[in-house]
Amino acid sequence: MLIEGLILLLAILVVGLALFFDYTNGFHDAANVVATIVATGAMTPRKALFMAAICEFIGPFLFGTAVAQTIGKGIIDFSAFDPSQTGLSISLVIAALIGAIAWNLITWAWGLPSSSSHALVGGMIGAVLIAYGPDKILWKGILYVISFLILTPVLGLIFGNLVLKATFRLSRKAPPQISHFFNRVQILSSVALSLSHGANDAQKTMGIITMSMVILGVFPDFHIPLWVIASCASAIALGTASGGWRIIKTLGSKIYRLRSVHAFCAQTASATVILGAALLGGPVSTTHVVSSSIMGVGAGQRVSAVRWGVAKNIILAWFITIPASAIMAGLCFLLIRMAHPNF
Repeated sequence: MLIEGLILLLAILVVGLALFFDYTNGFHDAANVVATIVATGAMTPRKALFMAAICEFIGPFLFGTAVAQTIGKGIIDFSAFDPSQTGLSISLVIAALIGAIAWNLITWAWGLPSSSSHALVGGMIGAVLIAYGPDKILWKGILYVISFLILTPVLGLIFGNLVLKATFRLSRKAPPQISHFFNRVQILSSVALSLSHGANDAQKTMGIITMSMVILGVFPDFHIPLWVIASCASAIALGTASGGWRIIKTLGSKIYRLRSVHAFCAQTASATVILGAALLGGPVSTTHVVSSSIMGVGAGQRVSAVRWGVAKNIILAWFITIPASAIMAGLCFLLIRMAHPNF
């Protein structure tokens, strides 16, 4: 009875932490979804965030759970964990989540568009390395995830450039009022971006929760029930509705001075890349993809117009996120074990 009560308590703690991470993910990444449409004045911040939050909630129900399977089964070999050391195993999940949450909040405070995906992967790697060493890490899966995290910003840059050039070619004889048209279609591209972000990012938390429930013996196997999908969808939607205003300013105006056509092209390119990755089971960084799409659109207009100094700071944040969150998660795990050595 005592053991069952402890397992229930641990399950509640892990689910609560995972959903809080999901909330900070939405809060942190709200800028990625609405920055361009707000910067061009096509929608007010309040309306843009409300629309994005609804789409973020719907997205996780539409495009399967391939990303959740990758995060929950493809990074850590939890099947090889010792069943008699459930406390040790669940401690590393708690440490990984705290490390990722801490990095999300730190980069939000600095106004840096860093990657929640990188933070979560880094947190998991750091905690497992300290707890079990490298043997329990599925390095093939890590390479698969990292390949998506590296490739998708490059695709965002290329697609942003190509979509802008194609749009200019198709609208070269359009009247000056075409800007009003792009203000309207930005809403559609923003909806597509919000749906794709919800579909990809909420699944990461689904994978963590399901993996934790399997470790605790609550679930017999890795199967994602409806309540996990619904709770993760709700958490990321609430986070998005809260908004990350500091990062909205960075993405919306500091990389490139956006007009309606640029915002439409950046959103369209980003949504295409993110949704494609979600269908392939690749967890991507919405922050990276949107930032690189804006750079690609700006360079397609005029290379010198892109504020590459700001872009350099963002790219630097990309590279330090995994090691920084890994260190935080590793330290957190050590603190947990020091406080509860027999746990």
